[in-house]
Amino acid sequence: MHELNLTMMTDFYQLTMMQGYYLNGAYKKTAVFDLFFRRSPEQSAYAVACGLDLLIKYVESIRFSDDDIKFLEDMNCFKPEFLEYLRGFKFTGDIHAVPEGTVVFPHEPILRVTAPIIEAQFLETAMLNIINHQTLIATKAARICYAAEGDPVLEFGLRRAQGPDAGILGARAAVIGGCAATSNVLAGKMFDVPVRGTHAHSWIMSFDDELTAFREYARLYPAGCILLVDTYNTLKSGVPNAIKVFTEMREQGRLSGVYGIRLDSGDLAYLSKAARTMLDDAGFAGAIISASGDLDEGLIKDLKHQGAKITLWGVGTNLITSKDCPSLGGVYKIAAKEGEDGELIPKIKLSENAEKVTNPGKKIVFRIYDKENGKMKADVIALEDEEINEAQDLTLYHPIATWKKMVLPVGTFSVRKLLVPVFEQGKCVYNSPSVMDIKKYCQQELNTLWEEHKRLRMPQLMPVDLSDKLYDLKTKLISELRQV
Repeated sequence: MHELNLTMMTDFYQLTMMQGYYLNGAYKKTAVFDLFFRRSPEQSAYAVACGLDLLIKYVESIRFSDDDIKFLEDMNCFKPEFLEYLRGFKFTGDIHAVPEGTVVFPHEPILRVTAPIIEAQFLETAMLNIINHQTLIATKAARICYAAEGDPVLEFGLRRAQGPDAGILGARAAVIGGCAATSNVLAGKMFDVPVRGTHAHSWIMSFDDELTAFREYARLYPAGCILLVDTYNTLKSGVPNAIKVFTEMREQGRLSGVYGIRLDSGDLAYLSKAARTMLDDAGFAGAIISASGDLDEGLIKDLKHQGAKITLWGVGTNLITSKDCPSLGGVYKIAAKEGEDGELIPKIKLSENAEKVTNPGKKIVFRIYDKENGKMKADVIALEDEEINEAQDLTLYHPIATWKKMVLPVGTFSVRKLLVPVFEQGKCVYNSPSVMDIKKYCQQELNTLWEEHKRLRMPQLMPVDLSDKLYDLKTKLISELRQV
Protein backbone atom coordinates (compact mmCIF):
# COMPACT_ATOMS: atom_id res chain seq x y z
CA MET A 1 0.00 0.00 0.00
CA HIS A 2 2.64 2.53 1.03
CA GLU A 3 4.81 1.49 -1.93
CA LEU A 4 2.03 2.29 -4.41
CA ASN A 5 2.47 5.66 -6.11
CA LEU A 6 -0.79 7.51 -5.48
CA THR A 7 0.03 10.62 -7.52
CA MET A 8 -2.73 9.96 -10.05
CA MET A 9 -5.31 9.27 -7.32
CA THR A 10 -6.97 12.61 -7.91
CA ASP A 11 -10.10 14.09 -9.44
CA PHE A 12 -9.87 15.13 -13.08
CA TYR A 13 -10.83 18.72 -12.31
CA GLN A 14 -7.78 19.13 -10.09
CA LEU A 15 -5.61 18.68 -13.18
CA THR A 16 -7.68 20.99 -15.35
CA MET A 17 -7.54 23.69 -12.66
CA MET A 18 -3.80 23.16 -12.33
CA GLN A 19 -3.40 23.63 -16.05
CA GLY A 20 -5.47 26.79 -15.82
CA TYR A 21 -3.22 28.20 -13.10
CA TYR A 22 -0.16 27.24 -15.11
CA LEU A 23 -1.34 28.76 -18.40
CA ASN A 24 -2.55 32.02 -16.88
CA GLY A 25 0.70 32.47 -14.97
CA ALA A 26 -0.84 32.36 -11.49
CA TYR A 27 0.57 28.97 -10.53
CA LYS A 28 3.42 30.38 -8.44
CA LYS A 29 1.16 32.53 -6.28
CA THR A 30 0.98 31.32 -2.69
CA ALA A 31 -2.36 30.11 -1.37
CA VAL A 32 -3.59 28.86 1.99
CA PHE A 33 -6.04 25.96 2.20
CA ASP A 34 -7.73 24.51 5.31
CA LEU A 35 -8.88 20.93 5.77
CA PHE A 36 -11.77 20.66 8.24
CA PHE A 37 -15.17 19.05 8.71
CA ARG A 38 -18.47 20.78 9.26
CA ARG A 39 -20.16 18.10 11.35
CA SER A 40 -18.78 15.43 13.63
CA PRO A 41 -19.58 11.81 12.72
CA GLU A 42 -23.13 10.72 13.53
CA GLN A 43 -24.28 11.69 17.05
CA SER A 44 -20.73 12.48 18.21
CA ALA A 45 -19.57 15.81 19.61
CA TYR A 46 -15.98 15.27 18.50
CA ALA A 47 -13.72 13.42 16.07
CA VAL A 48 -10.30 11.79 16.45
CA ALA A 49 -7.87 13.12 13.84
CA CYS A 50 -6.15 10.27 12.02
CA GLY A 51 -4.28 9.52 8.79
CA LEU A 52 -1.37 11.95 8.98
CA ASP A 53 1.29 9.24 8.62
CA LEU A 54 -0.03 8.02 5.26
CA LEU A 55 -0.58 11.60 4.13
CA ILE A 56 3.10 12.34 4.77
CA LYS A 57 4.12 9.29 2.73
CA TYR A 58 1.77 10.39 -0.06
CA VAL A 59 3.18 13.93 -0.24
CA GLU A 60 6.77 12.68 -0.19
CA SER A 61 6.11 10.24 -3.04
CA ILE A 62 4.32 12.61 -5.45
CA ARG A 63 5.76 12.25 -8.94
CA PHE A 64 4.27 11.94 -12.41
CA SER A 65 5.84 8.98 -14.22
CA ASP A 66 6.31 8.71 -17.96
CA ASP A 67 3.30 6.40 -18.08
CA ASP A 68 1.23 8.99 -16.20
CA ILE A 69 2.24 11.72 -18.63
CA LYS A 70 1.43 9.48 -21.60
CA PHE A 71 -2.00 8.70 -20.17
CA LEU A 72 -2.76 12.39 -19.70
CA GLU A 73 -1.40 13.24 -23.14
CA ASP A 74 -3.73 10.70 -24.74
CA MET A 75 -6.72 12.47 -23.18
CA ASN A 76 -6.14 15.36 -25.61
CA CYS A 77 -6.98 17.86 -22.91
CA PHE A 78 -3.61 19.05 -21.68
CA LYS A 79 -1.06 21.31 -23.34
CA PRO A 80 2.47 19.98 -23.96
CA GLU A 81 4.02 22.71 -21.84
CA PHE A 82 1.80 21.82 -18.87
CA LEU A 83 2.61 18.12 -19.21
CA GLU A 84 6.29 18.99 -19.30
CA TYR A 85 5.81 20.98 -16.07
CA LEU A 86 4.20 17.90 -14.46
CA ARG A 87 7.32 15.83 -15.16
CA GLY A 88 9.16 17.77 -12.48
CA PHE A 89 6.19 18.39 -10.20
CA LYS A 90 6.70 18.03 -6.46
CA PHE A 91 5.41 19.65 -3.29
CA THR A 92 7.50 22.62 -2.13
CA GLY A 93 5.24 24.25 0.44
CA ASP A 94 4.35 24.07 4.13
CA ILE A 95 1.85 21.86 5.91
CA HIS A 96 0.72 22.26 9.51
CA ALA A 97 -1.57 19.69 11.14
CA VAL A 98 -2.83 18.47 14.46
CA PRO A 99 -0.99 15.29 15.60
CA GLU A 100 -2.78 12.02 14.97
CA GLY A 101 -5.01 11.05 17.87
CA THR A 102 -5.94 14.66 18.66
CA VAL A 103 -9.58 15.28 19.54
CA VAL A 104 -10.96 17.85 17.10
CA PHE A 105 -14.24 19.67 16.50
CA PRO A 106 -16.23 21.02 13.55
CA HIS A 107 -15.01 24.01 11.52
CA GLU A 108 -11.51 24.19 13.00
CA PRO A 109 -8.56 23.48 10.68
CA ILE A 110 -7.06 20.08 11.40
CA LEU A 111 -4.61 20.60 8.56
CA ARG A 112 -3.38 23.77 6.81
CA VAL A 113 -1.48 23.93 3.52
CA THR A 114 0.54 27.00 2.50
CA ALA A 115 2.05 26.52 -0.94
CA PRO A 116 2.00 27.69 -4.56
CA ILE A 117 -1.67 27.44 -5.51
CA ILE A 118 -1.03 24.81 -8.17
CA GLU A 119 0.50 22.51 -5.54
CA ALA A 120 -2.01 23.25 -2.79
CA GLN A 121 -4.91 22.62 -5.17
CA PHE A 122 -3.50 19.29 -6.31
CA LEU A 123 -3.37 17.88 -2.76
CA GLU A 124 -7.10 18.21 -2.12
CA THR A 125 -8.50 14.88 -3.31
CA ALA A 126 -5.89 12.55 -1.85
CA MET A 127 -5.73 14.45 1.44
CA LEU A 128 -9.48 14.22 1.93
CA ASN A 129 -9.51 10.54 0.95
CA ILE A 130 -6.81 9.74 3.52
CA ILE A 131 -7.89 11.95 6.42
CA ASN A 132 -11.66 11.48 6.07
CA HIS A 133 -11.52 7.68 6.18
CA GLN A 134 -9.06 7.16 9.02
CA THR A 135 -10.56 9.96 11.13
CA LEU A 136 -14.00 8.40 10.71
CA ILE A 137 -12.87 4.94 11.85
CA ALA A 138 -10.75 6.24 14.74
CA THR A 139 -13.76 8.22 15.98
CA LYS A 140 -16.06 5.21 15.70
CA ALA A 141 -13.54 3.11 17.63
CA ALA A 142 -13.31 5.74 20.38
CA ARG A 143 -17.09 5.70 20.79
CA ILE A 144 -17.23 1.89 20.90
CA CYS A 145 -14.42 1.72 23.45
CA TYR A 146 -16.16 4.35 25.55
CA ALA A 147 -19.33 2.24 25.56
CA ALA A 148 -17.26 -0.80 26.63
CA GLU A 149 -16.30 1.07 29.84
CA GLY A 150 -12.71 -0.12 29.94
CA ASP A 151 -13.26 -3.66 28.66
CA PRO A 152 -10.85 -4.56 25.83
CA VAL A 153 -12.31 -4.14 22.32
CA LEU A 154 -10.88 -6.12 19.40
CA GLU A 155 -11.22 -4.97 15.79
CA PHE A 156 -12.61 -7.89 13.76
CA GLY A 157 -13.75 -6.19 10.55
CA LEU A 158 -11.36 -7.10 7.74
CA ARG A 159 -13.72 -9.38 5.83
CA ARG A 160 -16.43 -6.70 5.77
CA ALA A 161 -14.21 -3.71 4.94
CA GLN A 162 -14.59 -1.97 1.58
CA GLY A 163 -11.45 -3.46 0.11
CA PRO A 164 -7.91 -4.22 1.35
CA ASP A 165 -6.86 -0.59 1.95
CA ALA A 166 -9.94 0.15 4.03
CA GLY A 167 -9.38 -3.02 6.04
CA ILE A 168 -5.71 -2.33 6.73
CA LEU A 169 -5.89 1.40 7.36
CA GLY A 170 -9.19 0.98 9.19
CA ALA A 171 -7.52 -1.47 11.58
CA ARG A 172 -4.74 1.08 12.19
CA ALA A 173 -7.28 3.81 12.89
CA ALA A 174 -9.32 1.52 15.15
CA VAL A 175 -6.28 0.80 17.33
CA ILE A 176 -5.48 4.51 17.54
CA GLY A 177 -9.10 5.14 18.58
CA GLY A 178 -8.75 2.68 21.45
CA CYS A 179 -9.01 -0.93 20.28
CA ALA A 180 -6.72 -3.32 22.13
CA ALA A 181 -5.87 -5.39 19.05
CA THR A 182 -6.94 -6.34 15.54
CA SER A 183 -7.59 -9.65 13.81
CA ASN A 184 -5.86 -8.24 10.70
CA VAL A 185 -2.46 -9.94 10.48
CA LEU A 186 -1.08 -7.64 7.78
CA ALA A 187 -2.07 -4.57 9.79
CA GLY A 188 -0.31 -6.10 12.77
CA LYS A 189 2.85 -6.60 10.73
CA MET A 190 2.76 -3.17 9.06
CA PHE A 191 1.99 -1.10 12.14
CA ASP A 192 3.40 -3.27 14.94
CA VAL A 193 0.09 -3.58 16.77
CA PRO A 194 -1.27 -6.61 18.68
CA VAL A 195 -3.07 -9.31 16.67
CA ARG A 196 -5.72 -11.49 18.30
CA GLY A 197 -8.39 -14.02 17.33
CA THR A 198 -10.08 -17.27 18.33
CA HIS A 199 -11.52 -19.81 15.90
CA ALA A 200 -14.49 -20.15 13.55
CA HIS A 201 -17.59 -22.31 13.63
CA SER A 202 -16.00 -24.29 10.80
CA TRP A 203 -13.34 -25.52 13.24
CA ILE A 204 -16.05 -27.06 15.42
CA MET A 205 -17.97 -28.45 12.46
CA SER A 206 -14.88 -30.07 10.94
CA PHE A 207 -14.73 -32.52 13.89
CA ASP A 208 -17.13 -35.34 14.66
CA ASP A 209 -18.30 -33.59 17.81
CA GLU A 210 -17.92 -30.27 19.64
CA LEU A 211 -16.05 -31.65 22.66
CA THR A 212 -13.31 -33.14 20.48
CA ALA A 213 -12.95 -29.84 18.62
CA PHE A 214 -12.58 -27.98 21.92
CA ARG A 215 -10.03 -30.48 23.26
CA GLU A 216 -7.89 -30.23 20.15
CA TYR A 217 -7.95 -26.43 20.17
CA ALA A 218 -7.01 -26.42 23.85
CA ARG A 219 -4.17 -28.82 23.15
CA LEU A 220 -2.78 -26.53 20.46
CA TYR A 221 -3.38 -23.18 22.20
CA PRO A 222 -3.46 -23.70 25.97
CA ALA A 223 -2.26 -20.15 26.75
CA GLY A 224 -4.99 -18.46 24.73
CA CYS A 225 -7.89 -20.88 24.84
CA ILE A 226 -11.07 -18.96 23.95
CA LEU A 227 -13.72 -21.44 22.83
CA LEU A 228 -16.62 -20.51 20.54
CA VAL A 229 -19.63 -22.04 22.25
CA ASP A 230 -22.68 -21.25 20.08
CA THR A 231 -22.22 -23.62 17.12
CA TYR A 232 -24.94 -26.03 18.30
CA ASN A 233 -26.48 -25.04 21.62
CA THR A 234 -24.76 -22.47 23.80
CA LEU A 235 -26.01 -23.43 27.27
CA LYS A 236 -26.76 -27.13 26.78
CA SER A 237 -23.69 -28.05 24.76
CA GLY A 238 -21.16 -25.29 24.21
CA VAL A 239 -20.60 -24.00 27.74
CA PRO A 240 -20.76 -27.49 29.38
CA ASN A 241 -18.19 -28.82 26.90
CA ALA A 242 -15.97 -25.79 27.49
CA ILE A 243 -16.16 -26.44 31.23
CA LYS A 244 -15.15 -30.07 30.65
CA VAL A 245 -12.10 -28.93 28.69
CA PHE A 246 -11.13 -26.29 31.25
CA THR A 247 -11.46 -28.90 34.01
CA GLU A 248 -9.18 -31.30 32.13
CA MET A 249 -6.67 -28.50 31.52
CA ARG A 250 -6.68 -27.57 35.20
CA GLU A 251 -6.15 -31.19 36.26
CA GLN A 252 -3.24 -31.46 33.80
CA GLY A 253 -1.72 -28.19 35.02
CA ARG A 254 -2.20 -26.56 31.58
CA LEU A 255 -4.78 -23.92 32.50
CA SER A 256 -2.67 -20.79 32.37
CA GLY A 257 -2.84 -17.44 30.63
CA VAL A 258 -6.06 -16.28 29.01
CA TYR A 259 -8.96 -18.69 28.71
CA GLY A 260 -12.71 -18.43 28.34
CA ILE A 261 -15.59 -18.57 25.87
CA ARG A 262 -16.92 -16.52 22.96
CA LEU A 263 -20.57 -15.84 22.20
CA ASP A 264 -21.40 -14.91 18.61
CA SER A 265 -25.20 -15.06 18.48
CA GLY A 266 -28.38 -15.09 20.51
CA ASP A 267 -29.41 -12.91 23.44
CA LEU A 268 -25.96 -11.88 24.60
CA ALA A 269 -27.17 -10.41 27.88
CA TYR A 270 -29.06 -13.54 28.93
CA LEU A 271 -26.50 -16.01 27.59
CA SER A 272 -23.53 -14.23 29.17
CA LYS A 273 -25.21 -14.09 32.59
CA ALA A 274 -26.17 -17.77 32.41
CA ALA A 275 -22.71 -18.74 31.18
CA ARG A 276 -21.06 -16.69 33.94
CA THR A 277 -23.04 -18.56 36.56
CA MET A 278 -22.13 -21.94 35.04
CA LEU A 279 -18.44 -21.04 34.80
CA ASP A 280 -18.29 -19.64 38.33
CA ASP A 281 -20.10 -22.65 39.80
CA ALA A 282 -17.52 -24.90 38.12
CA GLY A 283 -14.67 -22.92 39.67
CA PHE A 284 -13.70 -20.87 36.61
CA ALA A 285 -14.29 -17.34 37.82
CA GLY A 286 -11.23 -16.27 35.86
CA ALA A 287 -12.71 -17.34 32.52
CA ILE A 288 -13.26 -14.53 30.04
CA ILE A 289 -16.62 -14.17 28.35
CA SER A 290 -16.14 -12.49 24.99
CA ALA A 291 -18.81 -11.54 22.49
CA SER A 292 -19.01 -10.72 18.80
CA GLY A 293 -21.76 -10.44 16.21
CA ASP A 294 -22.99 -7.08 14.79
CA LEU A 295 -21.95 -5.11 17.86
CA ASP A 296 -21.68 -1.34 17.97
CA GLU A 297 -21.52 1.29 20.70
CA GLY A 298 -25.29 1.44 21.13
CA LEU A 299 -25.72 -2.32 21.59
CA ILE A 300 -22.69 -2.55 23.87
CA LYS A 301 -24.08 0.23 26.05
CA ASP A 302 -27.47 -1.53 26.23
CA LEU A 303 -25.86 -4.86 27.10
CA LYS A 304 -23.86 -3.17 29.85
CA HIS A 305 -27.04 -1.60 31.17
CA GLN A 306 -28.74 -5.02 31.20
CA GLY A 307 -25.96 -6.52 33.31
CA ALA A 308 -24.29 -8.61 30.61
CA LYS A 309 -21.23 -10.41 31.94
CA ILE A 310 -19.16 -9.83 28.82
CA THR A 311 -15.60 -8.64 29.46
CA LEU A 312 -14.10 -8.71 25.95
CA TRP A 313 -15.77 -7.35 22.81
CA GLY A 314 -15.04 -8.26 19.19
CA VAL A 315 -16.47 -5.62 16.86
CA GLY A 316 -16.36 -6.04 13.10
CA THR A 317 -18.70 -4.69 10.44
CA ASN A 318 -20.13 -1.75 12.34
CA LEU A 319 -16.66 -0.53 13.27
CA ILE A 320 -14.63 -1.04 10.10
CA THR A 321 -17.39 0.47 7.92
CA SER A 322 -18.71 2.97 10.49
CA LYS A 323 -22.04 1.60 9.35
CA ASP A 324 -24.31 4.26 10.85
CA CYS A 325 -22.17 7.07 9.38
CA PRO A 326 -20.20 5.70 6.43
CA SER A 327 -18.39 8.92 5.53
CA LEU A 328 -16.90 11.98 7.20
CA GLY A 329 -17.75 15.22 5.44
CA GLY A 330 -14.29 16.71 5.54
CA VAL A 331 -13.70 19.58 3.12
CA TYR A 332 -10.67 21.48 1.82
CA LYS A 333 -11.20 25.19 1.21
CA ILE A 334 -9.05 28.10 0.16
CA ALA A 335 -8.63 30.66 2.95
CA ALA A 336 -6.14 33.13 1.48
CA LYS A 337 -4.25 33.87 -1.76
CA GLU A 338 -1.23 36.00 -2.56
CA GLY A 339 -2.10 39.33 -4.16
CA GLU A 340 -0.16 41.39 -6.65
CA ASP A 341 1.76 43.08 -3.84
CA GLY A 342 2.85 39.75 -2.37
CA GLU A 343 0.53 39.99 0.63
CA LEU A 344 -1.96 37.26 1.49
CA ILE A 345 -5.54 38.28 0.74
CA PRO A 346 -8.14 36.52 2.95
CA LYS A 347 -10.77 34.53 1.05
CA ILE A 348 -14.24 33.47 2.20
CA LYS A 349 -16.90 31.20 0.71
CA LEU A 350 -20.46 32.38 1.26
CA SER A 351 -23.58 30.24 1.29
CA GLU A 352 -27.25 30.50 2.11
CA ASN A 353 -26.44 27.74 4.59
CA ALA A 354 -24.59 29.41 7.48
CA GLU A 355 -22.77 26.16 8.22
CA LYS A 356 -21.03 26.37 4.85
CA VAL A 357 -19.65 29.88 5.26
CA THR A 358 -15.89 29.45 5.67
CA ASN A 359 -13.49 31.22 8.00
CA PRO A 360 -11.04 33.43 6.09
CA GLY A 361 -7.32 34.00 6.48
CA LYS A 362 -4.30 32.00 7.60
CA LYS A 363 -5.41 30.51 10.91
CA ILE A 364 -4.28 28.64 13.99
CA VAL A 365 -6.23 26.86 16.71
CA PHE A 366 -5.83 27.37 20.45
CA ARG A 367 -7.13 24.80 22.94
CA ILE A 368 -8.21 26.14 26.29
CA TYR A 369 -7.99 23.89 29.37
CA ASP A 370 -9.31 24.18 32.89
CA LYS A 371 -6.11 24.58 34.90
CA GLU A 372 -7.54 22.81 37.95
CA ASN A 373 -8.57 19.52 36.36
CA GLY A 374 -7.00 19.58 32.88
CA LYS A 375 -10.35 19.27 31.10
CA MET A 376 -11.06 21.08 27.83
CA LYS A 377 -13.00 24.32 28.14
CA ALA A 378 -13.11 25.45 24.50
CA ASP A 379 -11.18 25.88 21.28
CA VAL A 380 -10.45 29.25 19.70
CA ILE A 381 -9.79 29.67 15.98
CA ALA A 382 -7.57 32.71 15.46
CA LEU A 383 -5.39 34.34 12.82
CA GLU A 384 -1.79 33.19 12.60
CA ASP A 385 -0.26 36.30 14.17
CA GLU A 386 -2.47 36.16 17.28
CA GLU A 387 -1.63 34.95 20.76
CA ILE A 388 -3.74 34.28 23.83
CA ASN A 389 -2.30 35.88 26.94
CA GLU A 390 -2.70 33.64 29.99
CA ALA A 391 -1.96 36.68 32.17
CA GLN A 392 -5.27 38.28 31.17
CA ASP A 393 -8.90 37.26 31.60
CA LEU A 394 -10.17 35.39 28.53
CA THR A 395 -13.65 36.05 27.16
CA LEU A 396 -15.12 33.44 24.84
CA TYR A 397 -18.15 34.04 22.63
CA HIS A 398 -20.48 31.71 20.78
CA PRO A 399 -19.40 32.04 17.10
CA ILE A 400 -22.98 32.67 15.90
CA ALA A 401 -25.03 33.63 18.96
CA THR A 402 -22.40 36.15 20.08
CA TRP A 403 -24.52 37.31 23.03
CA LYS A 404 -23.56 34.00 24.66
CA LYS A 405 -20.21 34.30 26.38
CA MET A 406 -18.09 32.99 29.22
CA VAL A 407 -15.23 34.72 31.02
CA LEU A 408 -12.23 32.70 32.24
CA PRO A 409 -10.35 34.58 34.98
CA VAL A 410 -6.55 34.75 35.03
CA GLY A 411 -5.04 31.65 36.62
CA THR A 412 -7.98 29.36 35.84
CA PHE A 413 -6.99 28.28 32.32
CA SER A 414 -4.05 27.18 30.20
CA VAL A 415 -3.54 27.38 26.44
CA ARG A 416 -2.07 25.03 23.82
CA LYS A 417 -1.58 25.50 20.08
CA LEU A 418 -2.89 22.50 18.14
CA LEU A 419 -1.32 22.84 14.67
CA VAL A 420 2.31 21.70 14.43
CA PRO A 421 4.74 21.89 11.47
CA VAL A 422 4.72 18.81 9.26
CA PHE A 423 6.32 20.08 6.04
CA GLU A 424 8.50 23.15 5.63
CA GLN A 425 9.46 24.18 2.08
CA GLY A 426 8.58 20.71 0.86
CA LYS A 427 10.67 18.85 3.44
CA CYS A 428 9.04 16.72 6.13
CA VAL A 429 10.00 17.99 9.60
CA TYR A 430 7.66 15.74 11.56
CA ASN A 431 8.44 12.32 13.02
CA SER A 432 5.35 10.13 13.17
CA PRO A 433 5.08 8.23 16.49
CA SER A 434 4.34 4.51 16.55
CA VAL A 435 0.69 3.51 16.36
CA MET A 436 0.72 2.37 19.98
CA ASP A 437 2.18 5.71 21.08
CA ILE A 438 -0.50 7.53 19.07
CA LYS A 439 -3.11 5.34 20.77
CA LYS A 440 -1.75 6.34 24.18
CA TYR A 441 -1.82 10.02 23.21
CA CYS A 442 -5.38 9.64 21.89
CA GLN A 443 -6.52 8.21 25.21
CA GLN A 444 -4.94 11.16 27.00
CA GLU A 445 -6.82 13.47 24.64
CA LEU A 446 -10.13 11.69 25.25
CA ASN A 447 -9.55 11.89 29.00
CA THR A 448 -9.54 15.70 28.74
CA LEU A 449 -13.15 15.64 27.48
CA TRP A 450 -15.93 16.01 30.00
CA GLU A 451 -18.33 13.09 30.17
CA GLU A 452 -21.06 15.32 28.76
CA HIS A 453 -19.08 15.65 25.51
CA LYS A 454 -18.53 11.88 25.24
CA ARG A 455 -22.20 10.98 25.66
CA LEU A 456 -23.25 8.63 22.85
CA ARG A 457 -26.56 10.37 22.20
CA MET A 458 -27.27 14.09 22.30
CA PRO A 459 -23.83 15.05 23.66
CA GLN A 460 -23.00 18.54 24.82
CA LEU A 461 -21.10 20.37 22.07
CA MET A 462 -17.67 21.80 22.76
CA PRO A 463 -17.52 25.60 22.32
CA VAL A 464 -15.40 26.56 19.29
CA ASP A 465 -14.96 30.32 19.31
CA LEU A 466 -13.52 32.77 16.78
CA SER A 467 -11.02 35.32 18.02
CA ASP A 468 -12.21 38.91 17.93
CA LYS A 469 -9.82 39.65 15.07
CA LEU A 470 -11.00 36.69 12.99
CA TYR A 471 -14.66 37.41 13.75
CA ASP A 472 -14.26 41.03 12.65
CA LEU A 473 -12.47 39.95 9.44
CA LYS A 474 -15.17 37.42 8.63
CA THR A 475 -17.95 39.93 9.27
CA LYS A 476 -16.20 42.54 7.11
CA LEU A 477 -15.76 40.18 4.15
CA ILE A 478 -19.35 38.96 4.36
CA SER A 479 -20.59 42.56 4.36
CA GLU A 480 -18.43 43.52 1.39
CA LEU A 481 -19.43 40.51 -0.69
CA ARG A 482 -23.13 40.88 0.09
CA GLN A 483 -22.98 44.34 -1.46
CA VAL A 484 -21.60 43.03 -4.76
